[in-house]
Amino acid sequence: MGESWTVEASDEGLRLDKFLADARRLGSRASVAAALSRGKIFLNEAEATSTDAARRVVRGDVVRVWMDRPGSSRPRRGTFEEGDLRVVHEDDDLVVVDKPPGLLTVPLDRRAGAASVVDLLALHWRSRGKRLPLVVHRIDRDTSGLVIFAANRRAQQRLKRQFLRREPERVYWAVLHGRLRPEAGEWRDRLVWNERALIQRKARPADPEALDAVCTYRVLEAFDAATVVEVRLDTGKQNQIRIQAQLHGHPLVGERRYVDEEVRQNGVAFARQALHAFRLSFRHPADDRLLRFEAPLPADLRKLLSRLRVQAGDQS
Repeated sequence: MGESWTVEASDEGLRLDKFLADARRLGSRASVAAALSRGKIFLNEAEATSTDAARRVVRGDVVRVWMDRPGSSRPRRGTFEEGDLRVVHEDDDLVVVDKPPGLLTVPLDRRAGAASVVDLLALHWRSRGKRLPLVVHRIDRDTSGLVIFAANRRAQQRLKRQFLRREPERVYWAVLHGRLRPEAGEWRDRLVWNERALIQRKARPADPEALDAVCTYRVLEAFDAATVVEVRLDTGKQNQIRIQAQLHGHPLVGERRYVDEEVRQNGVAFARQALHAFRLSFRHPADDRLLRFEAPLPADLRKLLSRLRVQAGDQS
């Protein structure tokens, strides 16, 4: 039942997911992650799970993949496949993707076995003979919306230079705790990245590593318990909107990292940070024409807004 491989000396010490992601086997980390999550992988006849992705194989181990195992067709929560990826635009130089929430932009060692956009695009491109997509910028795992990848080094370099010059238009929609006032304004802060904690912090006045974080916002819809805002990035620091919203007294609904525990427990409930990369415009790296894309709100954010509107109507 299924296909199996015996680990040879040349593969000894590889992680299980990397062993299986070889082109001679499953071909990508996304395929491996999906198979592990559905109970399709066996190591020495014992079912392997996602927690076994980082396990090191040794010479003589037998790894078996049972793709048509009965009862394994339904993916578990947090599993993604190529069909989950919405490609908004694609040409010989780049691809623009509408990333679903919960999917990494790029693979991370600390999240072994978790699928990423890079993995799914590699599957998407495999039949066309293209190489792996090249990273231009990123958004957080639980943030949804638009992300660009390059298809070649020249395009990647030109696109990255645009981001360094702060030329692309990057507009997000967010839902914040509380009622934000004034209804339009600018957030300007000095931030420093804590590499050990993997978190942004407000910088001390004399901190030599501090960097400017600037964005403008306007209120789209206001409720007593939450505010829907459009945020336009000037700078593009990691976790920028999440930390700035918290610093200015209105953390994101669903936030787990940049929020006080009391607000998280007593405010509007949501399964992730309510943040969506809604609009993205930039110059094409080959001919400099302006490209502009928008991604509709995903289903979970639409349901959140519907819930807030119903609650507001009940209280009126």
